Amino acid sequence: MNLKHVFAGAVLAVTSAIAAQAEELKFANFTPPFHTINASVIEVLNKSLSDATGGALTVRGYHGGELGAGPAEQYVRAVQGVADIAWGLPGYTSSQFGKTMVVELPNAIPLDMPGYEAIWRAYDDIAAEFPATKPLALWTSEPNIFIMKDKVIKAPADLAGLKMRVAGATMAEVATALGATPVQMPINQVYNALQTGLIDGVITGASTLSDFKLDEVASSFTLGANIGRGSFYAVMTAAKYDGLPAEQKAAIDAIAGAALSKSAEDAWNVTANAALETARASADNTIVDLTADEAAAFSAAVADVVNKYVASVGGEATLAKMQGN
Repeated sequence: MNLKHVFAGAVLAVTSAIAAQAEELKFANFTPPFHTINASVIEVLNKSLSDATGGALTVRGYHGGELGAGPAEQYVRAVQGVADIAWGLPGYTSSQFGKTMVVELPNAIPLDMPGYEAIWRAYDDIAAEFPATKPLALWTSEPNIFIMKDKVIKAPADLAGLKMRVAGATMAEVATALGATPVQMPINQVYNALQTGLIDGVITGASTLSDFKLDEVASSFTLGANIGRGSFYAVMTAAKYDGLPAEQKAAIDAIAGAALSKSAEDAWNVTANAALETARASADNTIVDLTADEAAAFSAAVADVVNKYVASVGGEATLAKMQGN
């Protein structure tokens, strides 16, 4: 017997077995690869799973809507198995995520409280809003600010009649309470809407200044009011997860939850802080840092909206858990 042939055959058999067991998870990303989601979630997830499984389980990002256009359809892509993992914003399909979106409300949690911690504290209350998927990460953006073109916001009255882009129904009610006209659209349409005057401004986090290049078309930024924050999910198709070998599921469980959520939220904050530093350095921009009294005027203007929304979704207990009570 030729030992070389035997050895070569054994190597081939082992290699084939490894290849047969290897699994590459498809991660649907509707944004470009330079967006914060890539380094903070997709690459972190890929490295963690690859290291834990010796390369048997990896993650590949499909960027710019390669697995399907439109951020509002991201959750459905995961449910239907078009993607194994997808990320998105609950606000794009607000009716599904009534209690989850409590965390987005003005003054729901303090400006300095990590949003991902608040969400996971209330996970038992909101788990039913994520059917047919396994949530891998749930987190929030940095606190919202007013990002404006040719308008300066110092008080709620300054928003009267202005067209303000909002992500979903929750923030639409907030904008209305502030006297603005809400315009719902995905964030990747905001650049053109601001540039052409379709909208006057947007209520969102400062990370969008770099992630979506809004710094190129905005000229005024108002900070300090607790007008909520965005929330996000990264979910995996439940059937896909259930079909994986036990050791691969264990690798996912080890990174999913608070760890991956913290990675995402920390990165959002880093991106936001850097973007604001750049905005402050430009003489073309107007930066408004509200005083405590000025910020309180915004809170007072939206207090009724917040209370009514929480009651409408039966979210009193959810809010209490998010606040750590």
